[in-house]
Amino acid sequence: MPETATPAPRTYDVRTFGCQMNVHDSERLTGLLEDAGMVKAPAGEDADVVVLNTCAVRENADNKLYGNLGHLAPVKARRPGMQIAVGGCLAQKDRGEITRKAPWVDVVFGTHNIGSLPVLLERARVAEEAQVEILESLDVFPSTLPTKRESAYAAWVSISVGCNNTCTFCIVPSLRGKEKDRRPGDVLAEIEALVAEGVTEVTLLGQNVNAYGVEFGDRQAFSKLLRACGEIEGLERVRFTSPHPAEFTDDVIEAMAETPNVMPSLHMPLQSGSDTVLKAMRRSYRQKKFLGIIERVRAAIPDAAITTDIIVGFPGETEADFADTLHVVRESRFSGAFTFQYSTRPGTPAATMEDQIPKAVVQERYERLVALVNEIAWEENRRLEGRRLQLMVAEGEGRKDAATSRLSGRAPDNRLVHFAADFSLVEGQVPRPGDMVEVEVTYGAPHHLVADGPVLAVRRTRAGDAWERRTAEPAAPSGVSLGMPTVGAPAPLPPAVDGCAVR
Repeated sequence: MPETATPAPRTYDVRTFGCQMNVHDSERLTGLLEDAGMVKAPAGEDADVVVLNTCAVRENADNKLYGNLGHLAPVKARRPGMQIAVGGCLAQKDRGEITRKAPWVDVVFGTHNIGSLPVLLERARVAEEAQVEILESLDVFPSTLPTKRESAYAAWVSISVGCNNTCTFCIVPSLRGKEKDRRPGDVLAEIEALVAEGVTEVTLLGQNVNAYGVEFGDRQAFSKLLRACGEIEGLERVRFTSPHPAEFTDDVIEAMAETPNVMPSLHMPLQSGSDTVLKAMRRSYRQKKFLGIIERVRAAIPDAAITTDIIVGFPGETEADFADTLHVVRESRFSGAFTFQYSTRPGTPAATMEDQIPKAVVQERYERLVALVNEIAWEENRRLEGRRLQLMVAEGEGRKDAATSRLSGRAPDNRLVHFAADFSLVEGQVPRPGDMVEVEVTYGAPHHLVADGPVLAVRRTRAGDAWERRTAEPAAPSGVSLGMPTVGAPAPLPPAVDGCAVR
């Protein structure tokens, strides 16, 4: 009797839009699909299952979604059995509207039920009709789901989801829900599992990360968690994003300063330097409090690199209000800033406010802000010329590395450094992603540093070993449940977005 050929596994393609929370959610979606026996589609090839993980915050989010769906329609028409799924914040917001506008979509799922994706895909296949499932609240904490991480040496670790704030420019709380916190033991168990697999850097992730503990009534839970991370052997770097100035307390600053593996980098969203605008935004801090935080961080951690988010042109913003923002930028000496021109987001209180600022005025203010931010960032980077830095070698962060014969890595303060592939002083040892190198900065550019001298030292690490194992082994479906995700995390943080993940 002739043998029956084993059918090839179905292929998938997960496309991510928006914030770092979405990036991490996509790792879980990937893990779920691989746990269901699928494999990632080769680059340049159409997939059997395409998942669009959407954002409702970025400008023109709707147009981007339906533009992508429009391009997929003819692909699906010529591929029998192909399925298209839409998830994320826009799916949570628009619900059944997506299948009305794009009836070729097979599955729509929300932010609270990403774990349902494989079941919904199978239901849609059997029933031959679209499946729409949007839960109003979180049923299973996402970190218990299978996860396929993109990096072998660095990982996101979600400590909370949702947000209890009511910023008038932000729709995220209504889509992600109220804050839900993981138990500290579960977070630490996940980190320990990651470290056992070779991860040496973790980024603690939450939409208001320093409010962690509000659900179980411990106002110092976040600083305690940072200190506990310092006790994990083999964990070399700890970062977190993104805090809210209103809840940023001195115990967190002390924990950062006193825990050696907590890195001297801080993303502290400003949004506006004007007390009037902050009040209209429902941001529960004022200029004085924000500058006080910056001052205390710099006193405790002199080498800290501080970045921020700023929105220009919020409804009612006057030239005097904008001048207040420029003042805070000058005083804070940010090493970088994600800057945004305000635009209305349907469903937010700010969308219906009077005194919307003319586009030309917003553009002119935006250009002045960007010029000042870049000027200060460049000055701060130039101050590091001649400084020796220890870098964790990164993968895929230097887009011009091949052309310039450089590699790239992240300094402790999270600055990106492009360094010469000159290993003459280290006996030709070539570092791998995840390994550590020591270099001397030769030039500070506005958005990165350059080290064009020879590499001064190379330290091979377990993270580099993990990267080597991953790249040497053929890809295979894998997904580990119950809070024990596979190793790695996405490469660098995507730009922050006003009102989404970064607060």
